[in-house]
Amino acid sequence: MPTPLDRAMKSKVSYPTPVSAMLTCEAFTGLVTGVAVWAIWGGDMFPSEQDPKGDPETWTKEELRRWLSARNLHPQESDSREQLLERVRANMRIPRQ
Repeated sequence: MPTPLDRAMKSKVSYPTPVSAMLTCEAFTGLVTGVAVWAIWGGDMFPSEQDPKGDPETWTKEELRRWLSARNLHPQESDSREQLLERVRANMRIPRQ
C-alpha cells in the first residue's frame, strides 16, 4: 500500500508554468517595493500628534483624552471634561524647585 510520500514522489505535476513564475516575480517585486518604501520613510509613516503644552485648564476635551491615552491611563468615552482634567492634574509630574 503506497504512503502519501510515495504518491507525492510519483506525482506528475509539471514544473511551474510561465504564468505562475510571472506572478511569483510580481509578488516578490511588490514585497521589495514595500520594504524599500518602509525603509525610506522609516517607521514613522503616520506620526502621532504631540502632547499638548501649557496649562491643562486650557486644553480641549480631545487633548485631555489624548494626553491620558499616551500614558496608558485609558480615558472613558463617558468621562466629562472635569473628570479628565482632574485625572490629568493627578498624573502630571510635580515641578522640581
